Amino acid sequence: MVLSALAFCIPAVGQPIPRPISTASSVAAVYETYHVQPIWFRNGPDGAAIAKLTAILQRAPFDGFAEGPQLAAAVQAAVAQSTSGKPEDVQAGERILSSAWLQYVQAIRKPTTGMIYAYSILKPRGSNADQVLLTTAAAPSLEAYLESVANVNVLYAQLRDSAWAEAQASGNLIPDPRLLANLDRLRSLPATGRFLLVDSGSSMLTLYDNGQVVDSMKVITGTKDLPTPLIASIMYYITYNPYWHAPDHLVRKTIAPTYHRQGQRYFTSHGYHVLDDWGDKANVIDPTTVDWKGAAFGTVHLRVVQDPGPLNSMGKLKFPFANPEDIYLHDTPSRDLFNKAQRNLSNGCVRVEDAERLGRWLLGEDPVSPGSEAELQVKASTGLPIYLTYITAQVQDGKIAYLPDLYGWDSAPPQFASN
Repeated sequence: MVLSALAFCIPAVGQPIPRPISTASSVAAVYETYHVQPIWFRNGPDGAAIAKLTAILQRAPFDGFAEGPQLAAAVQAAVAQSTSGKPEDVQAGERILSSAWLQYVQAIRKPTTGMIYAYSILKPRGSNADQVLLTTAAAPSLEAYLESVANVNVLYAQLRDSAWAEAQASGNLIPDPRLLANLDRLRSLPATGRFLLVDSGSSMLTLYDNGQVVDSMKVITGTKDLPTPLIASIMYYITYNPYWHAPDHLVRKTIAPTYHRQGQRYFTSHGYHVLDDWGDKANVIDPTTVDWKGAAFGTVHLRVVQDPGPLNSMGKLKFPFANPEDIYLHDTPSRDLFNKAQRNLSNGCVRVEDAERLGRWLLGEDPVSPGSEAELQVKASTGLPIYLTYITAQVQDGKIAYLPDLYGWDSAPPQFASN
């Protein structure tokens, strides 16, 4: 049985009960302030809901909440104590169960380590004591509500539950740290609604609607040295005929040495310009006045922009979204890279396999440029949440399989300057 794998001794009635104490005062305050009616003992002990709570807590180490089994023991003991029928025992049991549930919910609703949240609304929320307990108290089916909260989202539940089933079958009830790192990165995904997921672990983009896969395509994501960050943001528009702003390291490694060898013809044929600033009022600098040798050695730093056109590294479409790392999705003229099995090949931004298909999904119609001018923006009818994450644990035939940890984030969470 599931529960027997982590059985605990339950004190007899009248013996001291192990109590979760870290949230006891806040739980008591909610009951007293809002005059909360019994949640767990509405008509006597709710056997199904309490059994569900106990099972969730016993499985909780596989949510990254190691204290779960200890709290499960406290729940079992409190329920046993409540059979005395004494009002004080029933009240104590009620609050012990609420405290255990509150601690669990707070653990699984922590923001993802290293995730950049461009909008605070995208952070996991609803973990204050009053929010958790009042929402739980209002649930029409307590058992179903506990299950829905614990499942977090479809991807999270599938991965955790598969790992838990494997653990029970093997008898090894210690979760793999790689599993917990992946669950931490998955916990920020929504359970419902439309959203776009970019996974640098598999270099795939997937479109979801209420937990169901709508479409997917290959992407090119960041290298080991220039990883694609963890980002939660919202995409409001797409850009036609985008400029390409060359990263400093590419100016140093490719553009400057090539100009030094080939001269102005190379620069003009590729639609490059040197600017004195990245702002709207930037001025174009005569490339013949630039110290290209110094740029190649990295002693001179240039701002190089490329005009829209067939050679533009951005292709025809750009999909921007707010984030401090200047990361975005974009089209590309280099199609051959999508045939590679390992596609961590970019400088951090994400190249998409089928930009027109993605634009159609975002806009609800074929993405047709309204003109030939550069940087034409077209708004979507509504914002689309987008999540850039890194998944190295997959469920294959009911078993957990781990991809190579290219970024090293399974053992150490990512750190970005903007965090």
